[in-house]
Amino acid sequence: MSNGASLELQAVPEWWMGAVIYQIYPLSYKDSNGDGTGDLPGILEKLDYIASLGVDAIWICPFFKSPMRDFGYDVSDYCAVDLRFGSMADVDRLIGRAHDLGLKVILDLVPCHTSDEHPWFVESRRNRTNTKSDWYVWADARPDGCPPNNWLSIFGGSAWAWEPRRSQYYLHEFLVSQPALNLRNPQVLNAIIGIMRFWYERGADGFRLDAITALAPDRDLRSNPPIASDEPLPYVDGGMGNPFLRQVHLFDRDGPDVLPMLSAFRRLGDEYHPPRFLFGEIGDVDGCAVGAKYTQPNLIHAAFIQDLILTDLSAERATTVCRRLTELIGEGWVVNAFSSQDIARHLTRWRHLAGAEGDSRKLAKLLLGLLLCMRGCTCLYQGEELGLTDVDLPLDAIRDPWGLAMYPDYKGRDSCRTPMPWSSTQPNAGFTSGVPWLPLGPTHKELAVDVQEGDPDSVLNAYRRFIKWRKKHAALRWGTSHILEAPEPLFAFEREWQGQHILAVFNLSPDRAKWRPSGEWIELEGHGLLAAAFASGELHFEGLDVFLGTRRSGDTGAAG
Repeated sequence: MSNGASLELQAVPEWWMGAVIYQIYPLSYKDSNGDGTGDLPGILEKLDYIASLGVDAIWICPFFKSPMRDFGYDVSDYCAVDLRFGSMADVDRLIGRAHDLGLKVILDLVPCHTSDEHPWFVESRRNRTNTKSDWYVWADARPDGCPPNNWLSIFGGSAWAWEPRRSQYYLHEFLVSQPALNLRNPQVLNAIIGIMRFWYERGADGFRLDAITALAPDRDLRSNPPIASDEPLPYVDGGMGNPFLRQVHLFDRDGPDVLPMLSAFRRLGDEYHPPRFLFGEIGDVDGCAVGAKYTQPNLIHAAFIQDLILTDLSAERATTVCRRLTELIGEGWVVNAFSSQDIARHLTRWRHLAGAEGDSRKLAKLLLGLLLCMRGCTCLYQGEELGLTDVDLPLDAIRDPWGLAMYPDYKGRDSCRTPMPWSSTQPNAGFTSGVPWLPLGPTHKELAVDVQEGDPDSVLNAYRRFIKWRKKHAALRWGTSHILEAPEPLFAFEREWQGQHILAVFNLSPDRAKWRPSGEWIELEGHGLLAAAFASGELHFEGLDVFLGTRRSGDTGAAG
């Protein structure tokens, strides 16, 4: 099915529609050999645990050969496994076991840049006449010797680096060691497609495409305009002092040539049965608008946007963003996530929702319900199911080059990448028998998997119950979404699928609230979240309450 086709015409939607995807950051998941870093055998060891959550797929962050300056997102060989993670045989065993457990496997592809140690770049930088000379974005200096334009790296400073062997600048939207590929060159595009085919043939079920808005910068290398106010862009992370936030990224992001590149990626995946799944990271732009554009028919299946998660969550903010996204994206699809390896954990970012003395466990369950009831695929970042929060690391523990460049305004991404706690009794919470590459959170041991396994009221068991419960309700997996007008602090929407209607209302506050929705509703039970009281057609909420209900038989009117 193409993205634009009507869902109503399908008896059974494709597997990825409404899927729950579990994101694994390999370095911090499970170390099998005591070297302090997680690896593929460690993931394999924990696949039964992942399957017990009830998720449909795993997304594994890069494990390809890399000098690890950006911890795997700087690839020096896309078709080789970095030795610190294991071997190609480990990949094959992992994919095979995941499939045996009914889990799809999604790999993380970085198509817009490589490591400067990749053989392609080593050749390209030698001179202007070699066979790879046009495989990267090169440009001459301006007459005064300055870079070709004002583009900035999100990691700080100019996005251009000088290469004396060519007497030219090369583009790097991120680290200096991450030169930008020139995917307008058909040879480069075909090389990326060949890499995708290599992994499809090994059993991968799809790709998460990294930073796809940076695939095709402006052909004429025009400079970006400044922002029109002192307010930073709402959809860019990295610390308020980052100069990157002072530009409108009109020419270095979301170029028109991105669309045919995505189309080429999609055509390859559609050659397979079942078709391979593609979702793409939409960063540094207006995610709602660009995500809608990129999920048009025959492009990517779903957009991974950040417009909601990079701001303080409130009912007003959620209503505004989700209504706009619904209007723009139509029948397109999104991947909803509240946390990731690049973004501070949501229980840290949104702890204000629980109030000064709030219950973080209760907040975790509320946000679980919200995330899994929103229209789209759902991505759960490792440790989210335990209710983990960020770890405040001292400067000498920071490894992330972004954090080192922006400290102290921004401490980087290490705080959300600390190791998974598996055991409350083992050293390093069972993550490693060696010295962990990042410190464990001082309170994370008490949230370890073995502790929560034995607690029926734990966040972990709430995730299991709710994911299982959600699978029984097609409207929550595949249905349309209608955002409703509800008084603060309530966020409300209605999901509908083939005549099944579900009303979802979330009190994003520690305070009491009430609301009388239009229509006749019956409370849905068994989801395990703290439910609002419903009497005489009126909802009465305690702090961080949820109401999930279905229409009474014969009621076909729209909710408020």
